[in-house]
Amino acid sequence: MAEGDAADWEIVARAYREETVGLADRVIEQLHRLKNYRYGYQVDRFEHCLQTATRAMREGADEETTVCALLHDIGDDLAPHSHGDFAAAILKPYITTENHWLIQHHRTFQGYHFFHFMGQDRNERDKYRGHPAYERTIRFCDNWDQAAFDPNYDTMPLQVFLPMVGRIFARQPFSLAAR
Repeated sequence: MAEGDAADWEIVARAYREETVGLADRVIEQLHRLKNYRYGYQVDRFEHCLQTATRAMREGADEETTVCALLHDIGDDLAPHSHGDFAAAILKPYITTENHWLIQHHRTFQGYHFFHFMGQDRNERDKYRGHPAYERTIRFCDNWDQAAFDPNYDTMPLQVFLPMVGRIFARQPFSLAAR
């Protein structure tokens, strides 16, 4: 790297731009990998993600938030103990700081619905009380995420969400330095 010059780095930059064009497709490929991962639930993680996004869309969530709902558990198979961080890292350059925080912390907020059955503090989310995205994250989990395990739910097909995912990942990445 130290021996490179401006022309070398232009080659790298051009290749980088060309190769990141297919990012939305690769993210959807990862979403498909969640099929058949049930972890004891009545629906697999793929269906859970579709249900969460369907619920968000039906309640009038904006496009970015709907895509976040679709992809919030995308790391369940690769990072089961830190899947919120995984999904948040993928989405961070393309979403608002509020949605990034929501995705990153959703497991703690989701824990309100089950931590007490596992000997944990269901109110662990309260340590974030006062954060600007606190109430938003509660609504995400209460209204969409925790309810999205219904094998009889009328879930929208993935094709409904694909154009949205494409538009989000086609955005000029937000400046990470400004965060």
